[in-house]
Formats: sequence, C-alpha cells, structure tokens
Amino acid sequence: MKKYIFVTIWVFMNTVCAWGVQFDKHPSTDKPDVRSSMTTAREVFRQNIPETARQFIGTPYEYGGNPLTSGTSDNSYLFFAIYTTAAQLSGLTYHGYLPMANLLQNVRPIDESQVQAGDLMVLDNQLAAMVFDVEDNGRMHLIYVSEKRRQAISFNSDNLVFDAFWLKHMTGFFRLKEAMLR
Repeated sequence: MKKYIFVTIWVFMNTVCAWGVQFDKHPSTDKPDVRSSMTTAREVFRQNIPETARQFIGTPYEYGGNPLTSGTSDNSYLFFAIYTTAAQLSGLTYHGYLPMANLLQNVRPIDESQVQAGDLMVLDNQLAAMVFDVEDNGRMHLIYVSEKRRQAISFNSDNLVFDAFWLKHMTGFFRLKEAMLR
C-alpha cells in the first residue's frame, strides 16, 4: 500500500512538473520584442487621437486651464490632454505638460504627405493646431483653442480659413519626437 501511494505521488509530481515545461519553445522567443511592442503601442496611440480630440471640442478657453482637471483649456494644455489621454489608452506615457514654446522644441519637421493624427500644424507666430484625423482622401481635421472664440474648435482642410489663414502663415507640419512617448 505504501509503495502504491509513493508511486502515485511520484507520478503526480512529475506530471505537474512536465505541464510547466514548454518543449517546443525556441530560445529566441524567451525575450519579448520590445521594438515591435513599442511600434504597436505607438500605432494604437495614433489611432486613439481622433476620438480623444473630439471629446475636447467646445472646451471653454482659460489661460492655464487644464481640461483634465478644470474643464477649461488653453492651447498647450489642450495638446497635453489629448496626448496624455491617447498615450494612457495605448499603454504609453506622454512626457508631461510643456508650454507651447517648449513643446515646439520637442517636435521634428515632417513632409505634408506624411501627416498623421497627432501631428501639429505650426504657424509663423508659433500658433499651432493638432491634426487629429486624416481621411483617406487627404482631408485633415484639426483642433486648437481659439482665444477669439473662447473655446476649443475643430476645422478641416476644406475650410476657407484653412487656405486663407493657416496655409498662408504655416511654418510646417511637425511630429512629436520619439522621447516624448515612453
């Protein structure tokens, strides 16, 4: 009887140990591919920008207002709120709040043909609008806080103001540097 119990326990323990072993696992699969997971997270970040930005349209203007805490916003806090929220939804962390002049030091120029959600259109006076959506036909949707209208507004590249004002005063399109998202 003791021999039967001992054999049963021994077989049971070896079976449990064997279940934990993956015999078909290749050594190169032991480490997760950090680069591909970051690429995926950054893609998800961009995919979250349109819906996130739409939540802030109509947010009342207040200099220094943070829409995540006060429900009001200025332009730099608007971009901070959109980037922070989209980053959190994708498992990333956005660098943190930066006044507009400092934010513009942490972007790199891109060609108009490369514009994606989350890129900035910057004017010669450092006013900026965020491109929050690009349709298949190339039409861009932008958001910024208008001091004149006293709220966050949205417009698209078919709008007359886009041609008459934004394109006329445009410095270029810019994208966040990689270090701004972790």
